[in-house]
Formats: sequence, C-alpha cells, structure tokens
Amino acid sequence: MTATRVGFIGAGAIARVHLRALAAFDDVQVVAVASRSPESAGRLAESAGARVYSDYRSMLEEAGLDAVFICVTPDGHGEPELAAVDRGIGLFVEKPLGLDDEVPQRIAERIRQAGIVSCVGYQWRYLEVVDRARGLLESHPPQMVMGSWLGDTPGMSWWTRKDQSGGQIVEQATHIFDLARYLAGEMEPIAAAGRRVVRPAYPESDILDVTQTSLRFASGAIGSIETTCLLDGPHGVGLETVSDGLGLTLEVLDHRLAIRRGSQTAIYQPQSTFNTPYELQDRAFIDAVQGKPNRIRSPYEDALLTHRVTLAASRLADAAAG
Repeated sequence: MTATRVGFIGAGAIARVHLRALAAFDDVQVVAVASRSPESAGRLAESAGARVYSDYRSMLEEAGLDAVFICVTPDGHGEPELAAVDRGIGLFVEKPLGLDDEVPQRIAERIRQAGIVSCVGYQWRYLEVVDRARGLLESHPPQMVMGSWLGDTPGMSWWTRKDQSGGQIVEQATHIFDLARYLAGEMEPIAAAGRRVVRPAYPESDILDVTQTSLRFASGAIGSIETTCLLDGPHGVGLETVSDGLGLTLEVLDHRLAIRRGSQTAIYQPQSTFNTPYELQDRAFIDAVQGKPNRIRSPYEDALLTHRVTLAASRLADAAAG
C-alpha cells in the first residue's frame, strides 16, 4: 500500500520520541518538519529524510500530508490544529491541549464537523498493566483513588513559566488525572492547595512547586492527586485504587501493577520498554488514519474532558496559594 505521509509541527524531545515509534512502521513516511527552531527542525528532518519548512502553514499546504503530529509547547496550541483540521489532515496532538479550554473547545467542534481522525498523547492508556487494572476495576469499582507525580523540574526554560506551560498539573500531571478518569470515571476537583518555593536555580519561576487536589468521582468515589517538582528525579509517579477487597498500585514509569487481595500481593509487569506505549498509541492512530478499525483510546474530544479537570484543579490551587 502507499505509505501514509506524516508531518511534524514542533521538533523537540517528544517529537523525537514519536519519530522513533513511526520509524518502526514500514507503511509510514515522515516527509516534512516545521518548527520555530531551524536547528531542531533540521536535526529531526535529517534523521527521517524529510523536508524542513520554516512555516507550518506552507507545510500543511504543500507536503501532501495524511497526518500531522503537533508537538508544540502548551502556549503554541490552537492555530496549528485548526489549520490542519481545515485541510482534512489526521490530527495527533501532544498534551496538554493548551492553556485554556476555549480554543480546545473550538478545535473539538471543528474536528467533529470535519469528521477527521484525532488522537491526543495520553500514551499510558495503551499499557498492558492499565488494561489489567481496568479489567479488575470493572468488577471491583474503586472507592478511593490516590495519584501522584513527585519528581524533578524539567530542563526546558518555558516549563517553569505559568503563561507558557500552564504549571505542573496542566503540563505534566495531566497524565495522572487522565489515568484516574480512564480507570475510575468522570470526576471533578472539589478543593486544592498549592505552594511556591523560592529556588535560586529557577529565579523566574512562577508555577506552584507543590500541589494537592481533592477529587470527587461521578460514581461517588473520592480521591486526591499530589504533585511536586522539587525532587532530583522521579520519586512517585502513579496511581493507587482502593476497592472492596482489592487494592491496586500502578507504577506507570516502570509499567508495573501490584494487585493486593488480603495478605496476598501479585505483581504484573509484562515486558516493555520506554517506547512501548508510544508505539502502541501511534500505531492505533496511523491505523485509524488509514481507514482501519479505530483503536484510538484518547480522541481529542475525550482528552478535552481531562484538560478541563486539570485546568479546574490548577485554578483552585492557584487561588489557595494566593
């Protein structure tokens, strides 16, 4: 069959992750890269044998794309998605969807009207351990959900600026909020707290360095999610659930699930690598673009629900921090 022609808008670290995944597919050809950084675009394009564009609009108009991966910073979302949708191009968007929900709502409506394929980068939904957890929770509904992203501060300068990243909840811990939704159902933040810590290494930072969000699920379950970026590396990134007679601990970075019943603990940890969830997610997206059965687990409209929860949690935490 003719190879699916793919372009990239944005050429940073996450774009390189997706490029590695796509390189394993013999029915995909990455043909174009557009980025505000000519150097980054050049490196990504060279590794794929693709053409560099200085303007994404020209790329969308000229490159004959079937699909585009939008891998921009949080403050860069909006116009690239709308431009791709207007041209009927399959749309993969890295999280978060933006810094507000007004533009993402417009994008979701345009996607629905155009009937194009869309996928958002919540790759952990595709892990075998998440499948296992979801299957167990179907017969043992969770009554309590506890999540965390306790880690370090990423090295990108924009990450510690609220007007560029949205803060840790919106930009990073959105993965944990999304897993909580995926495993336990719809939810809403009911309270949050946050704290800024003065750190000489980040003099221009204006994001919260510690947050705690209380949640109530539509099922009646309660929950909480904690975040911090004060540590020197990942300390706790995952989700725990408590059901009647069943406890689960999902360690997503290690792709590991602990299943506790009474005094017995079973560990489920299928073989996988860092790239595994990206490969599964990107394969599902490409298949859908090609007209095969749609196995996408995070279409744009669904991802918008997670985005709204993180925005609400972030606003509550900001208000509490003063």
